[in-house]
Amino acid sequence: MRKADHPRNPQREAEIHKWMIAIAASLSAILEVIDTSIVNVALTDMQSTLGATLSEIGWVITSYAIATVIMIPLSAWLGNYFGRKRYFVFCIIGFTVFSVMCGLSRTLPMLILSRVLQGLAGGGLLAKAQSILFETFPKEEHGKAQGIFGIGVIAGPAIGPTLGGWITTNYSWPWIFFINVPFGIAATWMMLAHLPADSKIRSISDKVDWAGIGLLIVSLGSIQWLLEEGQAEGWFESRLIVTLALTGLVSLILFIWRELKTKHPAVDLHVLRHRSVAAGSIFSAVLGMGLFGAIFAIPIFAQTVLQMTPQQTGMLLLPGALASAVMMPIMGKVASKYDARILIAMGAAVVVSSMFMLGSMTTQTGEDQLFAPLLIRGVGTVMMFLPLSLSTLGPVPKKDLPAASGFYNLTRQLGGSIGIAVLTTLLAQRHELHRSHLVENISLYNPIAVDRLQTLSQLFIARGFDPVRAQSQALALIDRTISIQATVMSFGDIFRVVGIAFLASLPLLFLMGRGRGGGKASMDH
Repeated sequence: MRKADHPRNPQREAEIHKWMIAIAASLSAILEVIDTSIVNVALTDMQSTLGATLSEIGWVITSYAIATVIMIPLSAWLGNYFGRKRYFVFCIIGFTVFSVMCGLSRTLPMLILSRVLQGLAGGGLLAKAQSILFETFPKEEHGKAQGIFGIGVIAGPAIGPTLGGWITTNYSWPWIFFINVPFGIAATWMMLAHLPADSKIRSISDKVDWAGIGLLIVSLGSIQWLLEEGQAEGWFESRLIVTLALTGLVSLILFIWRELKTKHPAVDLHVLRHRSVAAGSIFSAVLGMGLFGAIFAIPIFAQTVLQMTPQQTGMLLLPGALASAVMMPIMGKVASKYDARILIAMGAAVVVSSMFMLGSMTTQTGEDQLFAPLLIRGVGTVMMFLPLSLSTLGPVPKKDLPAASGFYNLTRQLGGSIGIAVLTTLLAQRHELHRSHLVENISLYNPIAVDRLQTLSQLFIARGFDPVRAQSQALALIDRTISIQATVMSFGDIFRVVGIAFLASLPLLFLMGRGRGGGKASMDH
């Protein structure tokens, strides 16, 4: 006798669908974020394999960043045009296929083209993943859903170099791209099986805002290119940078004017009427500066001052990334119960304290001294990121969520690029300033400097150098010591700048929503 079929439990099935969507969306976002930084530690290997110069190989990073930042604000319109499910699944499949193309590339142009295509698909993943989660989960569960999503966004920039260093050391650089394949296949299957079919697709094929799309590509492409190459080109001493700045500014103004005037804009800028979106997006840019800027600066310090290998540097960043991952589900529960603005302020205080701890580094600072501030930074960043997402997007009506999410993610991405560009420039300027001040103390009128020079000269003479060469070696050693001291001082400066930037942005909290999975959209009328 056949056993009776188990009765269906629609509520349980809905729960399964909901959490499978959350896992797939978050996994997709993790892939995109990790691929932003995973290549950084493999550039030297790529350079030797592909026979490229240092400036040429830099385009492996720049091309991906430009493509991603262009696609993020377009993701809402593309989701409406093709259908949310169809577009998101296409992005996952595209990202996976283009990852394989990256790994199979044997020439630099082919790798750069593959990275552009990978970035175009990845930009859609990042923005749509967050809006899908807000649309799928009820407001009281937004905190839990965003907790899963945030693990990748926060921990990804730190996990990327760790994973990239390990893969490059033990295998070869193509595997940093091939590793995306099984995860991409898993995310595709989960979305196809569990994301509901599109109820309707807007019929707007005859109303495509081609002018807006073109202006967006030119403006964001020029701005991102400027930020990526500005320091290397000497900023506005370079004709290229001046041209990019003017092109980016003019096309951005025309883009904003066009999108506000047209009936069917490619990017709906009207979502900025929601006060929480406007304020939250500005704060998101500051968070991007702190998140990506600090993560960018620490590996440079570790490798230039502490003489760590890429793999050692990755392991240095790993505890902070793990702390973020552990903290995220905890904050997912807490964020739904308390005023998001208070949690953001507390997180900012924690991050600021870690920045000032990093800002007090000396030439004696080692791996042990960096452990605590990096761990604290990982915790504090999560305390800001999750409530900020809820405070910014929580009050927004469902129909505006895709556009609001795209704009919010765009500002964080651009904030990261601006942060890296500003901190790179500031690092170079402060190094020169500190170096010049330190050099002023090395003179025949400073008895300590004279005594140090004589002691070092005697040491080199004892090793068999003649007096002239011994003094030359002693001066070179002092020069290296001064350079290291100036480097440490300049790193301290930029960490303090990040801390001050967070403090300066705190008044924006008064314009944001309370979060807690509820509240009406706050907007200017």
